[in-house]
This record gives sequence, structure tokens and C-alpha cells, in this order.
Amino acid sequence: MPNDRSERRRVTLQRPGPLLVEGPVEVTLEDGTTVSSDRFCVALCTCRRSGIYPWCDTSHRRRAAPEDPRRTQPPPD
Repeated sequence: MPNDRSERRRVTLQRPGPLLVEGPVEVTLEDGTTVSSDRFCVALCTCRRSGIYPWCDTSHRRRAAPEDPRRTQPPPD
């Protein structure tokens, strides 16, 4: 991906949560492999819990969100 300063990308930080990047994007991983997405916005995992890393699959929600009592109670009859 060329480094063209005339085309800036918007990056949005969310805590806790993914890094949102306006697409399309190309990501180079630690091992040197490159993955890309043509979507208009992509969510990059920052917690490393994602099953589809480097893309976010919302795995961070299971640990970051406070426990919701509605989840542990059966639905009303």
C-alpha cells in the first residue's frame, strides 16, 4: 500500500474494543504475511482474543463487559 499523504485514513480508538480503520486496508502481521480487506471500515483486534485475528470478532466483550444479570436468568414465561 503506497504511503500517499494526500489520502489520510481515519483511525478510531475504542477502549475496550477494536481499532476502527477506514478501509480498504492492508495489514502486515508479525510473521510478515499480509492480509487485506476491501470493506469501507474494518475493526482490528487489540486484545488478541479474536478467532479471526487480526480482524475483531467481538471476543473482547466476553471479558470487558460487566456481567449482565439478564444473561444468567431464564427468560420469563
